[in-house]
Amino acid sequence: MNLQIREINTKLYPFEIFSIFKDTKDAVFLDSSKEDENLSKYSFIGINPIEKIEILEDSKEDGFEILNKKIQKYKVDIKSDIPFVGGFIGYISYDMGRKLEVIKDTSKEDFKIPLMRFNLYKNIIIFDLKLNKVYITDLYENQKDSNIEEIINNINEFKPLKALRKKDIKNNNTEFISNFSKEEYIKAVKKMRDYIENGDIYIANMTQRYYCTSNKDSFALYEDLREINKAPFSAFINYEDFQIISSSPERFIKIKDNLVSTRPIKGTRPRGKNEKEDAKNKLELINSEKDKSELLMIVDLERNDLSKVCENNSVKVTELFKIEEYQTVFHLVSTIEGKLKKENTAVDCMRECFPGGSITGAPKIRAMEIIEELEGVKRNLYTGCIGYFDLRGNSDFNIAIRTILKRDNKAYFGVGGGVTYESNEEDEYIETLDKAVALMKVLK
Repeated sequence: MNLQIREINTKLYPFEIFSIFKDTKDAVFLDSSKEDENLSKYSFIGINPIEKIEILEDSKEDGFEILNKKIQKYKVDIKSDIPFVGGFIGYISYDMGRKLEVIKDTSKEDFKIPLMRFNLYKNIIIFDLKLNKVYITDLYENQKDSNIEEIINNINEFKPLKALRKKDIKNNNTEFISNFSKEEYIKAVKKMRDYIENGDIYIANMTQRYYCTSNKDSFALYEDLREINKAPFSAFINYEDFQIISSSPERFIKIKDNLVSTRPIKGTRPRGKNEKEDAKNKLELINSEKDKSELLMIVDLERNDLSKVCENNSVKVTELFKIEEYQTVFHLVSTIEGKLKKENTAVDCMRECFPGGSITGAPKIRAMEIIEELEGVKRNLYTGCIGYFDLRGNSDFNIAIRTILKRDNKAYFGVGGGVTYESNEEDEYIETLDKAVALMKVLK
C-alpha cells in the first residue's frame, strides 16, 4: 500500500471539520478537546473505511492476532513525527478480557455489541494542535484512487455556522436507571471490603451502570459533552448500529517509536462551587493517604504488566501523584513508561496489559472475578478502550470511562471507583455520582 500526506490550509477547527463528515459511514473523531500542552497534542478524524475487523462473543478467532497480521500486511514506511498517519481505529470492550483470562461467566448481558471492532481508514485528517497545522493522509494502491482533492474541496466549501444546531430543551424528568439501588451498591462495596480483609485482593474497581431513554441526536450529545467536560482522550464514533460518545480523562496505553506509557487514575474529588471550596477539595485529594495508597497499588500492577513486554530495567515511574483538573472533578494521576522489546508489537502490548489495572484491581484476575460476581451486569464497552493502531507500530488508547454508548433511543454509561480496605461505603457511592454529573447533564 502507498500512503500520501498533504498539509492543507484551513481556519476551521477540528470539531467543525468533523461536522462535515460526521454522517459518513463509521466516521470517527479522536478528539483532544481539553487544552493541555503535554496530553492534547493531536486530534484525528478517520473517514472512508476500507476494511473491518470485528470479534463477536461467540467468535473463535483471535482478534489480536488478526490485528497483528493486518497491520503487517498494510505496513507503510514513511518518515513523519506525526504519531498516527494511517491504520486501524476502534475499540476493545472490557468483556474482551474473557478471551484473555478464564473468568467464570455469571453476570447478565442486557445489550450486545461486538467485543472488538476496528476499521482501517483510507483517509485520516490530522490536527497538530501545538503547531496549528492540518494534514490529510490517503492510503491507496493506485494513484488514481487518491481522493484527497475531494476531501479538500468539501472542507473549503464548508461555511461554519455560529451554532451547528439548535440547543435542546432540557428535560429534567429524564429517569436514570441503575443496576443498583443505593443500598445495594453500598452492600456490594462492603462485600468487596470483606474480600480485601480476607486477603483475596488489595483493591478492586466497583461500578454501577446507568441507562436512560434519550431521543437526543448522538452527535448533539457529543457536542454538549465536549463543551461541559473537555478531556484529552475524547472520542466520537458514528457506527451504523450504535454510537460511542466519550470524554475520557485517562490514557491507557500510548506507544510511539517503541516507547510505552500508561497513565492510571486513582483518586477523585468534585469541583467546588467557588474558588475556596475548589482549593479545599483539591488539597484534600493531595493529602489523602487512602487515594495515594490506591494509586500506588495500581502503579505497581501497571509496572508489572509493562515489564512483560518491555526491555529489562526500562520500566520507570515518571510521575507519581499529579493533580489534574477537569470541569466537574479533580483526579490523581501517575505515569509509567518503558521501552518495548523489539520482538513485541503494539498489539502484543495491548494483549498483555488488557484490561487496564486502574479499572480492575490487584491482583487483576481475582479482582475481575469479584467484579463479575458483585456487579451483576456485563460492563460492555465501559472500561474497555478506544484508540488507534498506526501502520508503523505506534498506538494510543484511552480507558473508556465518562463514556456513553447510544443505541436507538437508549443511552448507557458506567461510573465507578477503586475500593480498598479504608473505603467508606457511602463515600464510594457519592464518588460515582460525582463522576456521573457531566454525563447526566447532557442526557437531560
